[in-house]
Amino acid sequence: MSLLTYPEAIGVGLLQGVTELFPVSSLGHSILIPALLGGHWKHDLDVSADGSLYLNELVGLHLATALALVVFFWRDWVRVIRGLATSITQRRIQTVDQRLAWLIIMACIPVGIAGVALDKVFRTTLGRPVPTAIFLALNGIVLFVTERLRRGGTGRRRAEDAVAPDEEHLSPDELSDLRITRMTMRQAVTIGAAQILALLPGISRSGSTISAGIFKGLNHEDSARFAFLLATPVIGGAALLKLPPLLGSEGNGLRGPLLAGSVAAFIAAYLATRYLVKYFENRTLIPFAIYCTLAGLGSLAYFTIG
Repeated sequence: MSLLTYPEAIGVGLLQGVTELFPVSSLGHSILIPALLGGHWKHDLDVSADGSLYLNELVGLHLATALALVVFFWRDWVRVIRGLATSITQRRIQTVDQRLAWLIIMACIPVGIAGVALDKVFRTTLGRPVPTAIFLALNGIVLFVTERLRRGGTGRRRAEDAVAPDEEHLSPDELSDLRITRMTMRQAVTIGAAQILALLPGISRSGSTISAGIFKGLNHEDSARFAFLLATPVIGGAALLKLPPLLGSEGNGLRGPLLAGSVAAFIAAYLATRYLVKYFENRTLIPFAIYCTLAGLGSLAYFTIG
């Protein structure tokens, strides 16, 4: 079993913090880039190697990413938690905050079950450069098709046109939550289930969720917002499940680098979230679609022909 060095941990942390939230697949990049770099990076950062703790380390870094999302959306999470508490005590789902809380809970159930049941299968059979490159290219194609067939509009300009007189006092975030909660529970579960595709290395969690949201009629801004809210408990919960081995004897020599990588992941994830929230106000998935397709096909050519 190889140990993660400090440069590797910081590099992977920065990479994970950005690519987890950009619709380009964090796991895909965490597999492909070490393989492309070669040398000790390829040896140390191999998800599919016997006895490798690299996947545990990656998921451990997700805890920092989840924390960054909580910090960025802290006002929203205060309202969501309050909505859940009042919904339980009052035994009703009536307000926007109450409905948003239950939409998030219901949407996270499918990927939670699938993650526990299929994690090892996907890691051992597909966590290699060639299948990862194929899935990354497919991720780009999905993003492109989403834009070609999208039902949701782009950005806040469309949203402002739909503001009713009695909603003018609401903040942009509250208006976004109001639009999100107009979905049915079934629609929310469908969007949340799209995260299951991210178990395939190369398929983006945020890309899948945003695409599903757009197909269900949300605009890009609301789809991204809902995707980030869903990602918080999912990646945070997965990180907590993977951390125990790193806290025991198997984690000796790893905890220092993992802490350094977590700090890097937190900073990168916070800045990425801040950028993407503004980006999706009036822009589309097309640049990410082009990047993933070209990067996936280029990597596939390198590993199969080179």
